[in-house]
Amino acid sequence: MDVVLPISEIARRSGVASSALRFYEERGLISSERAGSGHRRYPRSTLRRIAFIVFAQKIGLSLDEIGVQLARLPADRVPSRQDWRKLSGEWTKRVDERIAELQRLRAGLTECIGCGCLSIDRCRLANPADEASRRGPGARNWMG
Repeated sequence: MDVVLPISEIARRSGVASSALRFYEERGLISSERAGSGHRRYPRSTLRRIAFIVFAQKIGLSLDEIGVQLARLPADRVPSRQDWRKLSGEWTKRVDERIAELQRLRAGLTECIGCGCLSIDRCRLANPADEASRRGPGARNWMG
């Protein structure tokens, strides 16, 4: 049987505010038991789920996507390191895409914004011969 902890202890150990924990619970990402007094008490294993949620948010997963991923974990036991590895291993492509996007944005800071011309249709560096206009409206250089 997993040890249960009050919401204040879960918040302290996870670094996540109690209000966020209640929100995660409302979304079905974590669950608690209710003590006779009505206070939430969480299994200690919830700390791993919270760490997973925080990390997944940092790499850009929405709470809906996180919920789908968490639903893939075993319900009959505490998830193992291998269970977590299976889920996180699928995120490599997503992380690589975010890195590429951030590199494009960093280049834009130097090449476009940094030059001061503020004229993307005539910019010789970022958009020679206004090539971006042929791909449609909007910030095509930043859309990947």
